[in-house]
Amino acid sequence: MAEHRSTGELAHELKRAVRGDVDFSAAARALTTMDASNYRRVPAGVVAPYDTDDVAAALALCRRYGVPVVPRGGGTSIAGQATGTGVVLDFSRHMNAVITIDAGARTAVVQPGVVLDALREAARPHGLTFGPDPSTHSRCTIGGMIGNNACGAHSVAWGTTADNVRDLSVITYRGDPYRLAPGSDQGPAQVPALIAAHLALLRTGYPGGLPRRISGYALDALLPENGPDPARAYCGSEGTLAVLTEATVRLVPAPAARALAVLGYPDESAAADAAAGLLAHRPLTVEGMADDLVPPGHGLPRGAAWLFVETGGDTPAEARSRALAVVRAAGALDGTVVDDPAGMRALWAVREDAAGTATRTPDGAEAWPGWEDCAVPPARLGVYLRDFRALLARHGLRGTPYGHFGDGCVHVRIDFDLLSEPGVAAFRRFSEEAAALVVAHGGSLSGEHGDGQARAELLPKMYGEELVGLFGRFKDLWDPDGGMNPGTLVRPDRLDENLRFAVLPRKPVDVVFGYPEDGGDFAGAVRRCVGVAKCRTPSPDPASVMCPSFRVTGEEAHSTRGRARLLHEMLAGEIVRDGWRSPEVRDALDLCLACKGCRSDCPVGVDMATYKAEFLHHHYAGRPRPLSHYSMGRLPGWLRAAAPFARVLNALSGLPAPAALARRLGGIAPERELPALAPVTFRRWMRRSMRGRTEIHSTSGTAVLWPDTFTDHLSPEVGRAAVKVLRAAGVGVMIPPGRVCCGLTYVSTGQLTRARRVLRRTLKTMEPLLDMGDFAVTVLEPSCAATLKTDLPALLPDDPRATRLAARVRTFAQTLEQCAPRWTPPRLDRDVTGQTHCHQHAILGDAAERRLRERAGLRGDLSGGCCGLAGNFGFERGHYEISSACAEEQLLPSIRNAPPGSAILADGFSCRTQLAQLGGVRGRHLAEVLAEGLDES
Repeated sequence: MAEHRSTGELAHELKRAVRGDVDFSAAARALTTMDASNYRRVPAGVVAPYDTDDVAAALALCRRYGVPVVPRGGGTSIAGQATGTGVVLDFSRHMNAVITIDAGARTAVVQPGVVLDALREAARPHGLTFGPDPSTHSRCTIGGMIGNNACGAHSVAWGTTADNVRDLSVITYRGDPYRLAPGSDQGPAQVPALIAAHLALLRTGYPGGLPRRISGYALDALLPENGPDPARAYCGSEGTLAVLTEATVRLVPAPAARALAVLGYPDESAAADAAAGLLAHRPLTVEGMADDLVPPGHGLPRGAAWLFVETGGDTPAEARSRALAVVRAAGALDGTVVDDPAGMRALWAVREDAAGTATRTPDGAEAWPGWEDCAVPPARLGVYLRDFRALLARHGLRGTPYGHFGDGCVHVRIDFDLLSEPGVAAFRRFSEEAAALVVAHGGSLSGEHGDGQARAELLPKMYGEELVGLFGRFKDLWDPDGGMNPGTLVRPDRLDENLRFAVLPRKPVDVVFGYPEDGGDFAGAVRRCVGVAKCRTPSPDPASVMCPSFRVTGEEAHSTRGRARLLHEMLAGEIVRDGWRSPEVRDALDLCLACKGCRSDCPVGVDMATYKAEFLHHHYAGRPRPLSHYSMGRLPGWLRAAAPFARVLNALSGLPAPAALARRLGGIAPERELPALAPVTFRRWMRRSMRGRTEIHSTSGTAVLWPDTFTDHLSPEVGRAAVKVLRAAGVGVMIPPGRVCCGLTYVSTGQLTRARRVLRRTLKTMEPLLDMGDFAVTVLEPSCAATLKTDLPALLPDDPRATRLAARVRTFAQTLEQCAPRWTPPRLDRDVTGQTHCHQHAILGDAAERRLRERAGLRGDLSGGCCGLAGNFGFERGHYEISSACAEEQLLPSIRNAPPGSAILADGFSCRTQLAQLGGVRGRHLAEVLAEGLDES
């Protein structure tokens, strides 16, 4: 390489030469140290090129400074090839367009950073799709798929990415542009001579009968009888040859109708034995997984392992007929056919989330990639799995295979100990023996995710030293300076080097929350993020909440994964060096809405709302906090003090000057209206309504109605409506005998010492009631219910009263089901619209609410997502635009598109406030709608 100068000078020159983004900050580097693998390498900086000219300019400067480059898309690689020590070229930010679609030629021209689902969406109106579809299809990029030669579930029908590439535009580290296409002579001039000199080796050195041979370079694609095809040879090169700037890809007709045959077998080996025999039916997919990865209550056919076999047709009847034929031929214990789109989506979600759910064993232990995706000839898959299980047992390891059984490709996460030196040594021994086993079965070390650092060191076991040496010579012709993703695939780093866990503290960090699912270890909680990046999905999903701020900004720092990476680097202390005082982590967490969506939607249950509260507690310990923490963070106390003066304060808040002063002093966004205070609190009204009443009919027919701060002081009409409905249902209603609070506002602003104090006082008040019987504690505000369910026992893990109270918490609908199961609600026969509260989605579930709405004749589903107000978040100065954009994702459009006269449901005070302030409509709690129905009837 050429000159070696400071990275500061390089960054300065890049900013002058590149129109895109150049960021060499600690935060940018920390966000790109890892992909979805076990590996971590610290880059010098990040460049997000705007166009091909930017790429050329960046390469020229990196070459002059002697700094390598690492092309990166969605960062979902599992073998470590999207990490590196030089300049990361992030194509996901700007070079992410579908340039053209030629429906007649069935091709598309795309930039490397385009997300696969965006391409498929653009092709859908033409009846076309891109065939390869990894489980990360909602966030992986086409450039990354080409780099890894990705495959996905439908490869039995449409092949690998290499099978679907027409031509590629690339630029080498030295700045040479090439257009690679079948039959062309583009590429380094010496490559044809290298191939011609080794024809015999290339014709005999690759294993046959493998639809998923991804390991190594595909040099056999350059044989005379195979084209030659330099575009195919480039696929799977993992950013080690040149930088991709544009691709023309093949599109395939999308079946008009699909059906899914689900087949049950005694174990995954039996399922694997059957898979190859089903290929004669020309299915679209043959996927396999075992019960270890399937959630309880799955409703799948009888068995301990399943094949998911998708079929297509011109009509639903044709697709179903083909699926039924598969069931008849499968030799399964049991089988069924699902052909409704919602049912199929739900089943595929189980399979696609396996990459994350597999990172935990059934007893909660950590499991990791490392032997992630080998492939054997499909006919040998069953016997290979039996041998693989035996190998795991010999090493005392556990893992659950799953994957593309029709192609002989197996994914598995294994409970390696990657934290201790003996554990890492055992990981290496197992990897070497597993490689030998795969080769003995005629397989490939990688069947989908590439070699990267995880397997490249073992390639001589598969190909022999001579062919691997040829790989090195091929790379040197493309990249004589060694500037393209060094340490990957060719002359790789060792498989047990650069492990991302090595930099984490060995002793538990002193924290406030209990983290019971992670052994009380904050580092263990942060390790939950394995990088599969489901939080980076750019389009809203009605069934998901995570991650609203990322969808608005598109910035990695505002994804759950990005925040987890920054916390990881904070604990490591190498790049982010200020620990809990880190401004990089603080700034990333500032736009976390604490919606808790990641707790349910992240396949591994990352709980960023809790991590944010923990961080804020330490970050502001002993120093001034933002004004909003003193105002909205301590809202219960302020509202109690203000209650006697509600009418006066409401009048003042209606005047411009006092309202502006209140907003400024409270750190409240100037665009926000101040909510009106209730002249009569709910508790006061309830005490009046209970005079002379005996509410405790029986322990199962009584509800303790929780007077949360929002219901008590800001929307007592919700509480009154709930009392009316519960009494009409024959449920006795009472409130706690003294002051109670869930501590939500203290938790969300990281005032955890105060939160604990408030919660201990609450438990003291509730203790006599906890001893009286197993009645429901009915919490009308979903965020307060979620806090009592999860944060209370996590903050007071040694207080048994906390667990007892959390176990009794019910939503309004859950209370009616428990205490009045035979009650018939008023028949309303109306359409509904609105939003399920994000905390309800994440923690409590809304099954009871759905059933209650159905029984009351309320038609329609509520939208997903987050309203964007999220308690104090949307009121804080600087958050208004993000808050509004979140509301525009799903909530506000659902209101605008609702049938006339629809009831607008929003159980959360934040959701109702957002609807009023941004949508100009009044949302109501389900209890209010039912109470109105009682009046009408």
